[in-house]
Amino acid sequence: MTAYPDRQSWLTDLRSRIPEVAPAEALARQAQGALLLDVREDGERAAGTPAGALGLSRGFLELRIGQVEPDRRRPILALCGSGQRSLLAAEALQRMGYAEVASVAGGFERWKAEGLPIAQGAPDADAAERYARQLRLPQVGEAGQARLAAAKVVLLGAGGLGAPAALYLAAAGVGRLTLVDDDRVERSNLHRQVIHADARVGMPKTESARLTLAALNPRVRVETRSERLHAGNVEALLAGHDVLIDGADNFPARYLLAAASLRLQLPMVYGAVERFAGQVSVFDPRRAGSPCYRCLFPEPPAAADAPNCSEAGVLGVLPGIVGLLQATEALKLILGIGEPLVGRLLAFDALAMRFRETRLPRDPACPGCGADAVFRGYEDVARFCAAAG
Repeated sequence: MTAYPDRQSWLTDLRSRIPEVAPAEALARQAQGALLLDVREDGERAAGTPAGALGLSRGFLELRIGQVEPDRRRPILALCGSGQRSLLAAEALQRMGYAEVASVAGGFERWKAEGLPIAQGAPDADAAERYARQLRLPQVGEAGQARLAAAKVVLLGAGGLGAPAALYLAAAGVGRLTLVDDDRVERSNLHRQVIHADARVGMPKTESARLTLAALNPRVRVETRSERLHAGNVEALLAGHDVLIDGADNFPARYLLAAASLRLQLPMVYGAVERFAGQVSVFDPRRAGSPCYRCLFPEPPAAADAPNCSEAGVLGVLPGIVGLLQATEALKLILGIGEPLVGRLLAFDALAMRFRETRLPRDPACPGCGADAVFRGYEDVARFCAAAG
């Protein structure tokens, strides 16, 4: 190990081995695909960070960089407050095998002084504490938490599926949740619709759910629509949102949701339960090749072949499991991480405690999204479902 007589000698040696670039050059390289890595501590980034930079504290660099950027050929530009810690970070990255690493001279102070673009700073103290465990995930971090805060999710149904989905979306910090349900809380709901309480029997489900969500996370804006979904209001209820959670308990509502999802280019996270079994998928019309709901169910079954929970029964925990899977898929869509269940149907058998995945390709002849599909209005969809019985 080399011994240095003083700090300046040590920095001089680092600069002889680590390339330095000016902030303007770093910005240009970032635009060409380089990763700009802000290695300051979370509290330092509260005042802002270079636009598009990834925040990863120096103390966690070696532990987490492999998750954040597994490609050791990608150029990385390390930035700190003044340009010294970034030299250490760049040296560590070189030792780990990253081929093209540089330090941003002058750090964030020089970046600001040169008037280069700056993004919103770190979460405030409440958010930093509330989402602390989530913020530590490299796939989320401050940028991801900001995306969650800006997201708008609409949930059709504040019942068995909507209850767990809404609870965890609110807990995760999704900025706006819109709950659509015209039903009232009944005592028979409570074994599975855990967002409600015995004292609220008779209250509109949307209001009961709003009270629970507000108590859980007052930062989340909860909007309620105590009305039944129908052909005349489906598009108005869903428009302006980023993700749709399908918690419907009947086929007519699902076919209306499917039609609106296609027309609004709104990803739909589908879930269904019956007795001891459930299934989940994602229909995302923004993605080429994604199937839609009618690729799975081209025609609605007769009512006798598809009883609802009040007729067939359901194990209370089952909607909780499926609703949490739906919430997980919604968070992945918002954050742009992982592999969503597009083109796949995930089935769950609670009695066997087994998950089974089935490919669900887009049907070229699908009456909903196929090349020859014709949309004749939501009233036509409603008549089509009514005719099925």
